[in-house]
Amino acid sequence: MKTLIKSTALASTALIAVAFAAPAAAEKWDMPLAYSASNFHSENAAVFAACVTEGTGGDIEIVTHPGGSLFGGAEIKRAVQTGQVQIGERLLSAHANEDPLFGIDSIPFLATSFDDSVKLWSAAEDAVGAALEEQNLVMLYTVPWPPQGMYFNKPVDSVADMEGLKFRAYNAATAKLAELTGMLPVQIEAAEVSQAFATGVAESMVSSGATGYDRKLWENVSHFYAVDAWLPRNAVMVNKDAWDGLSDDNKEVVRGCAATAEAEGLDKAKAYTTFTLEGLAENGMTVGDPSDKLKADLAEIGETMTAEWLESAGDKGKTIVDAYKAM
Repeated sequence: MKTLIKSTALASTALIAVAFAAPAAAEKWDMPLAYSASNFHSENAAVFAACVTEGTGGDIEIVTHPGGSLFGGAEIKRAVQTGQVQIGERLLSAHANEDPLFGIDSIPFLATSFDDSVKLWSAAEDAVGAALEEQNLVMLYTVPWPPQGMYFNKPVDSVADMEGLKFRAYNAATAKLAELTGMLPVQIEAAEVSQAFATGVAESMVSSGATGYDRKLWENVSHFYAVDAWLPRNAVMVNKDAWDGLSDDNKEVVRGCAATAEAEGLDKAKAYTTFTLEGLAENGMTVGDPSDKLKADLAEIGETMTAEWLESAGDKGKTIVDAYKAM
């Protein structure tokens, strides 16, 4: 009996030793993306995910799910916020109805170049990050889209030519733009753009050349005008509870990978601008600058929308815009 007890005790001790010696299980983080795998944002996110997986020695394995395959674009932020997934990428301005600061990058004709976009984000980043943290989110990095142009299925020389067109809206700013131009806003996520134009649900939109190229819009849309309205940003966010659970070393790895992704994403956005506009033209779309009349009409609308945004965003918004203009 003593021998049996001794053997059992030794076996238990061995099991405990093995348990303590076994490495901790790796964390798998699912990362939903709204855009196709070939989109530069999704490609950039995949590189970021691999950087984190490698840099943490496999402690955190990030798996990307592009094309809205895990959650649709409109669902991604909420999914991260509530912990359904640990991390995700979302067009931040799509949530400006929650906080006007989320729409800082979509004020028409405030920041119309990559350089201005970087300056505006520099002025806004801390305030936007604080607003996200109140929603249980930690912002890791953002990457701008190329400058937004306007797509139409006919020539357009002035705002009057837009009257009655069905316009794809994806945030509060685009819905307001539709209202001020006499178009009819229709809420359509990026993954549904091709079908919307093919079926006549949409006849126009404001978006980058990247969206049109990715979705082969030349099959149903004839004109693209490079009005350079704004450069909206995609933000990669992590659930704050998941973030707080990381070791300091792994947090440092994630931050480093995020900084690299932000810098490389900006370079990709610049390169993709030229590539996609050339691609639209090569596939038969008329690509060009807006007429002087259309420029003037849109600039007037931009002034109206800037004033309205400043009113809704209050002192925080004014502080950001003033800091940006002072740079």
